[in-house]
Amino acid sequence: MKIIFICHGNICRSPIAEYVFRHLACEKGVSDLFDVSSAGVSSEEDGNDIYPPAKRVLKANGIPFSHHRAHRITDSEFSSAELAVALDSSNLRALLRRFGNDPKVIMLLDRDVDDPWYTDDFDKAYEDIFTGCTRLLEEILASS
Repeated sequence: MKIIFICHGNICRSPIAEYVFRHLACEKGVSDLFDVSSAGVSSEEDGNDIYPPAKRVLKANGIPFSHHRAHRITDSEFSSAELAVALDSSNLRALLRRFGNDPKVIMLLDRDVDDPWYTDDFDKAYEDIFTGCTRLLEEILASS
């Protein structure tokens, strides 16, 4: 199953979600069932690595990550994905405007994951993302 996590610039929330989901799937022994990536709805951060405070929160929580290159989601990425998971309602609206009312576009939580770029609360963003990724993985495995 191909899953793409989506935030605004692809340097904070969506890469955190990508690596958290990969880690959780690995812990459950099901990582081979998933192709997980992340992207943004904007191209303003294209080519940039994960924002340093986002790296710190991943490292502090024992989540492995690698070099990352931020990018805007492409048409081919979207069409090949089975789920496009938005981290907030603004990103959800941007995806729906661009790709239409596709049922594969969902929110990670039933509310926004606040953008730590603005709140500077990377711990809260991590907690919300971890909760959402845990639920998503459990739901996918339960429906398989």
